[in-house]
Amino acid sequence: MTELAGELVRLRPAVQGDVSELAAIRATPEVYARWGDGDVAEGLADPDCQVLAVEFGGRVVGAIQWSAEKDPDYRHAGIDIYLSPAVHGRGLGADAVRTLARHLIDVVGHHRLVIDPAADNRAAIRCYAKVGFRPVGVMRQYERSPDGTWHDGLLMDLLAGELT
Repeated sequence: MTELAGELVRLRPAVQGDVSELAAIRATPEVYARWGDGDVAEGLADPDCQVLAVEFGGRVVGAIQWSAEKDPDYRHAGIDIYLSPAVHGRGLGADAVRTLARHLIDVVGHHRLVIDPAADNRAAIRCYAKVGFRPVGVMRQYERSPDGTWHDGLLMDLLAGELT
């Protein structure tokens, strides 16, 4: 994958040299509460997931990743993102999601994208709605938190013509 330029951010394939910075971001309390402490290096090696570093101001401020359902009758792509709390509230998340969504629709050829924030993550839900994602439904006890409790997820999707 080539680099993608948004209005505010640049997305590029994440490399081993990004692992320490991404791990530090994942260790912040705000990000850890949603993502846990999974092995960032292992994630980069997953052949079914494309991980991109999110850069702002010349430095890595997070990661956005996507994977695809390959069955042609159900073909779509899913997106996940995390950003350093130091850059929250600046529109970087919406810019990163919009930039990747545009690439997945216009270049890769997906007609539908999904994203599944925690149902109580109002900031993420607002961010995704700005890009055109719409709520589909609540997935009850969908994901286990780092503390071991289960929480609901909100399935959101975006059709190609709805991208803002």
